Amino acid sequence: MPQAAVQTTIGQVHATSILFFIAFISATLGITYWAAKRTKTTKEFYAAGRSITGFQNGLALAGDYMSAASFLGIAGLVSTKGYDGLIYSVGWLVGWPILTFLIAEPLRNLGKYTFSDVVAYRLNPKPIRAAAAAGSLVTVLFYLIAQMVGAGTLIKLMFGLPFEIALVAVGTLMIMYVLFGGMLATTWVQIIKAVLLLGGATVLVILTLSKFGFSYGELFSQAANTYGDKFLEPGTLVTSPLEAFSLGLALMFGTAGLPHILMRFYTVPDAKEARKSVFYATGFIGYFYILTVTIGFGAAVLVGQKVIMGIDKGGNMAAPLLAEALGGTPFLGFLAAVAFATILAVVAGLTLAGASALSHDLYVGVIRNGVANEKEEVKVAKGATLGLGIAAIVLGMLFKGQNVAFMVGLAFAVACSANFPALLLSIVWKKFTTNGAVASIITGLVLAAGLIFLSPTVWVDVIHATEKKAVETKIADADKAMKASVEALTKQKAAIPDTGKMDAEIAAIKAGFDAKKKSMKGKALKEAEAATAAKVAEIERLKAAAPDPKKIDAEIAAAKTGFDARKKELAAQMPQAIFPMKNPAVISMGLAFLVGILVSLMKADPVAQAKFEDEKLRTYLGIGAE
Repeated sequence: MPQAAVQTTIGQVHATSILFFIAFISATLGITYWAAKRTKTTKEFYAAGRSITGFQNGLALAGDYMSAASFLGIAGLVSTKGYDGLIYSVGWLVGWPILTFLIAEPLRNLGKYTFSDVVAYRLNPKPIRAAAAAGSLVTVLFYLIAQMVGAGTLIKLMFGLPFEIALVAVGTLMIMYVLFGGMLATTWVQIIKAVLLLGGATVLVILTLSKFGFSYGELFSQAANTYGDKFLEPGTLVTSPLEAFSLGLALMFGTAGLPHILMRFYTVPDAKEARKSVFYATGFIGYFYILTVTIGFGAAVLVGQKVIMGIDKGGNMAAPLLAEALGGTPFLGFLAAVAFATILAVVAGLTLAGASALSHDLYVGVIRNGVANEKEEVKVAKGATLGLGIAAIVLGMLFKGQNVAFMVGLAFAVACSANFPALLLSIVWKKFTTNGAVASIITGLVLAAGLIFLSPTVWVDVIHATEKKAVETKIADADKAMKASVEALTKQKAAIPDTGKMDAEIAAIKAGFDAKKKSMKGKALKEAEAATAAKVAEIERLKAAAPDPKKIDAEIAAAKTGFDARKKELAAQMPQAIFPMKNPAVISMGLAFLVGILVSLMKADPVAQAKFEDEKLRTYLGIGAE
């Protein structure tokens, strides 16, 4: 299968991208204007007046969840790593049934605007809300920084805009959506984005499969022929079973603890619609991840890893490059606008979740002891939105050029460690106490953040990046020197004359002389004899002077052994992580559950236990939910 030409217009401004960009911005700003007229109360600002249907919320959930990391990241991972790229798509998808069966209905029936409403339902609200807001804000902030840095990099590549201008553009639009339109505007931006993304990805997959006779077997066969059978086998990205298990836990249970996802369940009128919205979202997201996997393998075969990684080492431009190869500049322009829409929709949801934690949980729940009028709360929420938006822009600029992959991992690790255990235990365990909830949240938050800080991803790749690069440079230099030495010795060995041929040549010279000497006498015989002896002596001299091939082989082996020893010596100088795993979820989430249970068992909370039956009635029947 021929691969696409190396030429690409990515990084250049063209009219198609600008037109699609303007169309999307105009439509979403029009929605924001419409939503602003309908957003006055806290219920309207935080929960869109609970007027969103299950189907609409399913699309919005999908739009909120299918971030640039999903669309560009998974396709890029599959195109460069093959089979192992699937671990993210499968892990993120499997989190949705957990939401369906454990979280969606209780969340909608017990809470008002944030997931801490559920945890604090029968517990002491002030400490719970303070701890839960901390967990939410850390999750949102790190997720937001990663999206903003990704936005700056993506739009710089797609539209040729400077990084800082791209950040300000994304931040300004995000603030406008949330500040004026609240959850209603954010919801419709996410719905539009989901439709565009699913539609664009579907067309891209149809175009891709058309090149392989609509046969996945042919696609995978071409991938294996190009990159080898290992491309279709596990073990290229995650080699440790424990690391894979820990990453899987973070991706699965982190989904059930993401504040901007949990917040969407308050936009529907009742628990039935909440369940329906998860059902629809699971379908849309599952379908989308199938598309991204196809896009990844298609890009690997039709575009080629060399081209993909030449544009972006992380492979994040695999999908746009494939779109350009199959649909030309117009299709690339459309997907560029969709990628921009993807980022805007996600950061709007994140900003609203962060503003809710600051205004509803911290300001009203902690500072004002739960007593504040709606006008005051909405005013604080809008102030928090503005502050978060500015903070996101500034932090995005500060982290420019940094490896921010660890931030997404941190967001999921914190979500599954700080938020999910306390949320689940408060719903299902009668003996769960305020002290247990606070201890669980703090344990999960501190461990997840602390262990990722001490992990190879941050401790080595970020904090000690200079030392790591210096050691890698020394190893590369040593490798280069070894290869040059081996190449020179190999050439020297190739230039050694064949001793067998030399012996044959000597024998031929002597035989020739023996054949002629009978016919020679006197001076002629002596001259021929002397000439023959001189020729034989010269060949014998060359033979004796020729290097010993075995000695050269020994020198080549010594050069390689010396490099291995030097490499081992330099590797010992490589900075080492204090905590060896890249994702600590198996430890941080496990200990968050354990600490929450142990602290709750140490001292009972009769009041919380007495309220459990009332909570259970409301959880399953929805009595008093509104």
